[in-house]
Amino acid sequence: MILEVRNLKKRYPTFLLDDVSFDVEEGCIMGFIGRNGAGKTTTIKAILNLIHADGGQVRFDGRDLWANETACKKKIGLVLGEFSYYRRKKLKTIADVTKRFYADWDEELYQSLLTRFALDPEKKVNELSQGMRVKLALALALSHHAKLLILDEPTSGLDPVSRDELLELFRAIIEDGEHSILFSTHIISDLEKCADYITYIKNGSVLCSTDADSFKDAYRLVSGEADRLDRFRDRLIGYRAHAFGFTGLMRAENADAAEGLKVAPADMESIMIYTEKEDGHERAAE
Repeated sequence: MILEVRNLKKRYPTFLLDDVSFDVEEGCIMGFIGRNGAGKTTTIKAILNLIHADGGQVRFDGRDLWANETACKKKIGLVLGEFSYYRRKKLKTIADVTKRFYADWDEELYQSLLTRFALDPEKKVNELSQGMRVKLALALALSHHAKLLILDEPTSGLDPVSRDELLELFRAIIEDGEHSILFSTHIISDLEKCADYITYIKNGSVLCSTDADSFKDAYRLVSGEADRLDRFRDRLIGYRAHAFGFTGLMRAENADAAEGLKVAPADMESIMIYTEKEDGHERAAE
């Protein structure tokens, strides 16, 4: 196991990260999902000791990450969205500074990534598009042979083509079985394309952490006429009423016995949408 997070806690006056636990295996992409404010970024910062956790344990590659912070972080690449520092500096200057912190910096690999991403080392950061800044951040993170990439909303704001290119890159990164990715995002369609596992956090607590297929297989989308809503309301995780009846989400074991309802497979985005309704239901007709 490349990353083990156990009972991670962080208390703020208006928010509690409560006993967050999950694992990231070698050679896999873990999708870390939840709506904005659910605790994704807080979890990542606590894992990396960028904020002080109030409890819990984090192990990286078998070692206590916090007790071996410097050594562990040399094998972790962090991308917090696009590269947004030193906007007036040239890419080559930024690389020259970055490489001093990593004994395993691979200049040949970095140059190959610049070529792959069509990044001009003579350009300044503020001359790059948003997508190119994300690629710069990835190039810097990958060039010291990081075993684990932690990506916090790396595709947010990118156009669909740029996002798809990055997702293909993520799959290529883990192909050797030695690299892993923890990918935090609220763009669920991206995870449909690349994630092997899903950890779902809501209001500071982990709802589930499992493989992507099991996550989807646990739910079904159901729909029916309005007169059937009262009969099945208590089994619905969430629903939307409309002029022709209702559409909602059920656990698979309940949907299998939902006589008279149309039943379909659930996608990740629908699972999240219906789960995140404050009271579980949307009663206002569309």
